[in-house]
Amino acid sequence: MTRNAPAPQGPVPRRGRDRRARVWRAAPGLARVPHGHQAPTTAVVGGGIAGLAAATALVERGVRVTLYEREYQLGGRLAGWPVELADGSTATMSRGFHAFFRQYYNLRGLLRRADPGLTMLTGLADYPLRHSAGFEDSFAKVPRTPPWSALGFAARSPTFGWRDLTGMNPRAALPLMDVRVPDVYRRLDKVSAQDLLERIRFPEAAHHLAFEVFSRSFFADPSRLSAAELALMFHIYFLGSSEGLLFDVPQEPFPAALWQPLAAYLTGHGADLRTGQAVESVRPQGDGGFRVATQHGELRHDAVVLALDTAGLQHVVARSPGLADRDWRERVMRLRTAPPFLVSRLWLDRPVAADRAGFLGTSGYGPLDNVSVLERWEGEAMRWVARTGGSVVELHAYAVAPGTDRTAEQDRLLVQLQRLYPETRDAKIVDERHEWRADCPLFAVGGYDDRPTVRTTDPALTVAGDLVRTELPSALMERAATTGFLAANALLERWGLHGQTLWSVPDRGRVGALRALNRLAGT
Repeated sequence: MTRNAPAPQGPVPRRGRDRRARVWRAAPGLARVPHGHQAPTTAVVGGGIAGLAAATALVERGVRVTLYEREYQLGGRLAGWPVELADGSTATMSRGFHAFFRQYYNLRGLLRRADPGLTMLTGLADYPLRHSAGFEDSFAKVPRTPPWSALGFAARSPTFGWRDLTGMNPRAALPLMDVRVPDVYRRLDKVSAQDLLERIRFPEAAHHLAFEVFSRSFFADPSRLSAAELALMFHIYFLGSSEGLLFDVPQEPFPAALWQPLAAYLTGHGADLRTGQAVESVRPQGDGGFRVATQHGELRHDAVVLALDTAGLQHVVARSPGLADRDWRERVMRLRTAPPFLVSRLWLDRPVAADRAGFLGTSGYGPLDNVSVLERWEGEAMRWVARTGGSVVELHAYAVAPGTDRTAEQDRLLVQLQRLYPETRDAKIVDERHEWRADCPLFAVGGYDDRPTVRTTDPALTVAGDLVRTELPSALMERAATTGFLAANALLERWGLHGQTLWSVPDRGRVGALRALNRLAGT
């Protein structure tokens, strides 16, 4: 395929309010597969955010894409499915609340394909954090631009006093002020998040209320989470970006708001979406292509994007002995999954108090990590509440100890809800659903080197997902979208096609003096 002049840029993620956000440009190439040329074929294995992003970038350039998803719904860990409630109504169950932060440039760019104005999202007014001892933090009035964001949070937080601040170790905190990838992993990956916080000597209340709440958003206990991942998280959400910590949420359940419109966009561009088809193996062929096998048979593809969770990736790799090389396969098999987590959704016969936040992070309430009141933003829940006078409440427990009695844990969450929101003590449960999952990646201490990169030793095989390491500072859903686009870009570059331009939060600390001090401290 010959190159012409650089193609005009296709759909581009939009930078938000942060003027220092970083643009990452793809290699130049043709806008689409030229008319009359045979389009390359690609199998995208996995229909979560990463797979959908990869499929989108490929079909927009004229690549023939077959997307395989083992479940019957798209969305991966943001999928949703219908359930019939005890009162005869139908609701959409999911794996729980997700926050769409304003610094999720590439994820939001993906969603704009089906909804250019992002009208499916609405902002929550606050993100309060509450400790059982009575402390409560809020981000609603905290400045969004660093370093004023950090100073404003400390000044407003009841967990920080001047005596606490003078007792902290500023040298130990320097890595948080100048996060660069992969340097932050070189310096902190062999340290746990808990050890880093203890070195810094944050006040105990702040440690529990703010930092533990954030670290558990990675579905891991701070003692098992890499300090590098914690530092990167603070850079993305607080210390490195001026987008702030407030976020948006979908106004309807995930399928209706996000995935059905995006599926229509993809099929409109010629993508073949095969839900309910689990890939069993991917076998390299002598001509450079691959045979992708499902329970329905095999198809040949020129290239493959593996956009799977940890267990799914290991399942395929274990049955595909010719993929990439032996070292790569062994590193994949060493990846680990985070401990189980629980999402309990309760349909109550009476409302919670009118002043309850849509989303509340908690600490000190036993296994309860957060509470969502869905009718504060989700149309489906609003309609059920309007019809019944009740409330729809969701409870999360992260990093549950393996082997925990599940029924007892569900009961403990309910007890903590009633402790936190006393008006629920007399409420009857119209219906309830409990989702137990253990499929999130564990960013374990010292585990960075085993995590796959987007590119493999086979240029026709790429990997995407939130478990993948990349030089772009990103995490969680945004890392999934970013690596999905990067996986597509690697293949498009091979075929002389123009890739997707990406954005990220700044790729270094915002204060030059603190960056210089951090470099000196690291030598």
